[in-house]
Amino acid sequence: MARIAIIGGGNMGEALLAGLLAAGRPVKDLVVAERFGDRARQLSEKYSVLVTSVADAMENASIVVVAVKPQDVDSVVAEFAKNVTAASGDSPEQVLVSIVAGVTTGYVESKLPAGAAVIRVMPNTPVKVGAGASALAKGRFPSAEQVDQVAALFECVGTVAIVPEDQLDAVTAVSGSGPAYFFLMVEALVDAGVAAGLSRQAATDLAVQTMAGAAQMLVDGRSETAGTAVIDTGPAQLRAMVTSPGGTTAAALRELEAGGLRTSVDRAVQAAKTRSEQLRITSE
Repeated sequence: MARIAIIGGGNMGEALLAGLLAAGRPVKDLVVAERFGDRARQLSEKYSVLVTSVADAMENASIVVVAVKPQDVDSVVAEFAKNVTAASGDSPEQVLVSIVAGVTTGYVESKLPAGAAVIRVMPNTPVKVGAGASALAKGRFPSAEQVDQVAALFECVGTVAIVPEDQLDAVTAVSGSGPAYFFLMVEALVDAGVAAGLSRQAATDLAVQTMAGAAQMLVDGRSETAGTAVIDTGPAQLRAMVTSPGGTTAAALRELEAGGLRTSVDRAVQAAKTRSEQLRITSE
């Protein structure tokens, strides 16, 4: 099984580490590089994983996942450039997987030896619980086998979509930032429940379970079958199932529409996409 090096023990690096371990990835196949001593000790004690230097973590790793802040990318890529190994015998060529927002594959490739394999992935924080949504875009040189290997890695912690790299800003705006939109909606629903007379604990319990159940219905609805045909029960169909004509749900939805919910969501996604574009680091 391929050895995975995770460079950076921040929120996303830890989320990926936790998700891979929960999915059954052996701890011996994982190594983490973290420059802050206190954080390194915390990760080592919490996950029983080897935490070491960047150079040592990269050694013998088939997949090197870069999960650092954008300002730290250059130093990590420079270290990878010094240590990158080509395929030889039973050892596969190393592939660098960047999950750093805004850093293009072209930029990383420009810092590496010619032909180095680079893949960019945009996961989201639910990878920590095995329910992530990740989008993968390959650089110029990865083989189909390497793309499949990296996709399989992230499928251990959720779903994977393979997209052109120029769509990753939109991916960031929808699924990368999406959990925060969801949490804000739950927060607002809890507050509204309290205002309607519920205790905060009851409102929280009801809102959280309602959202969890509704999300599961969406997931299950995409895989329902009728004979040999797959029935895609999407959000519009499920919303219609809950909404009785002239009922309480219809009254509530009228208020959400009147308040501009769809417009607000669209503006939020466009704002996140624009900000992602502004933060983009390219080789140009």
